[in-house]
Amino acid sequence: MKNLKVVLGIGVIAIAGFFIIAADHIDAPAVQGGHSDITDFYAFQGENTNNMVFVANLQGLLSPAMTDAAMFDENVLVEFNIDTNNDFVEDLVIQAIPKDGKMWFFGPVAPSQTGLKSTIQTNALSGGVVDISAYGSSPKITSNAGMSFFAGPRDDPFFMDFAQYSEIIAGNASSFNTPGADTFAGTNVMSIVVEVPKSMIGTSGSINTWVESKRK
Repeated sequence: MKNLKVVLGIGVIAIAGFFIIAADHIDAPAVQGGHSDITDFYAFQGENTNNMVFVANLQGLLSPAMTDAAMFDENVLVEFNIDTNNDFVEDLVIQAIPKDGKMWFFGPVAPSQTGLKSTIQTNALSGGVVDISAYGSSPKITSNAGMSFFAGPRDDPFFMDFAQYSEIIAGNASSFNTPGADTFAGTNVMSIVVEVPKSMIGTSGSINTWVESKRK
């Protein structure tokens, strides 16, 4: 598989419970709004403080009308990359790929290859096979071996006052307003969420983590 897009490089998080967010709602025309277009990446300590949660949001700026028909692409793999020894090369991956209305999760597992190409680690099925939730329905969550999984549409959680940002860039304003206007209010994304025990992703005290979408 060939890498299509990486979200904002590498973020460092502390296992002790720090929070990282990377957002990218505006892209080159080749990927903007497509099935492989990553809008947000979140990594944070779970409500159960022994767990970490990884969230990839795709296909940004979906209107409610568009969301009802939105779906994941069976040719697009989403891969959460985890570096446990600070060399900025993935030591573990959690892979998610849809098939027949379900999202299949593999890992955490050491990848058979690193970098821009990936092989689906089918020998590392984590028990995470979850029905993709439909728009407007109750979320379907699958749990197994201490891990939990979700895939489906969600309200876009990222707050951005794009109009005020444009004014600042143009030199017409010096700061954002409080509270400002949420440009993304009323729009949705397609989300992939996995919660994993910290014991499964290393005990070094900190990790580097990033997410990629890769197309066959």
